[in-house]
Amino acid sequence: MKKLFVKYQSVIKFILTFLLVYFVLSFAYKFYLQWSTGETYYPDYMTYMVSKQSEDLLNTFGYNAKVLPHPDEPSMKLIINNKYVARVIEGCNSVSVIILFISFIIAFSGKFKTTLFYILAGSVLIYVVNLVRVVILSVGLYHYPWRKDVLHTVIFPGIIYGMVCLLWVFWVNRFSNVKRTR
Repeated sequence: MKKLFVKYQSVIKFILTFLLVYFVLSFAYKFYLQWSTGETYYPDYMTYMVSKQSEDLLNTFGYNAKVLPHPDEPSMKLIINNKYVARVIEGCNSVSVIILFISFIIAFSGKFKTTLFYILAGSVLIYVVNLVRVVILSVGLYHYPWRKDVLHTVIFPGIIYGMVCLLWVFWVNRFSNVKRTR
């Protein structure tokens, strides 16, 4: 049994580090969600910011967009040209995806400064791509509402998770402390 632990020490270290970081950040995020709900930034600050920034981007692209607090659930209603097209919920704010990204990067950490910079740059990139994803999804739902299932459940999750996967592969191949064996 000891031979197995020695042989797979790096795998076990990766899994334990990943799970520890993931659970700590998820717990902190859950705590944030419980205490951040308020009237100023409804339903929570990050979801509010994503919905407001989506509204701004849509207006920049020539749509008449506005977001309003949903009266029946903790979300923001996204309205384009007086047509209700989508809800921006907590899951749309990219924080859960960023937590997953950070957990992986820390589990495959490299030099401290490089790891920190990559986490910051990757998190910003994920946030921005998610924001653009919400805007494009909203425009897609406005113009092609009958395609909502494929847009929301296949294409746009594929974009955000595909990009995170590419960031992980780039990190492991370029910056992590993984020893390559041939």
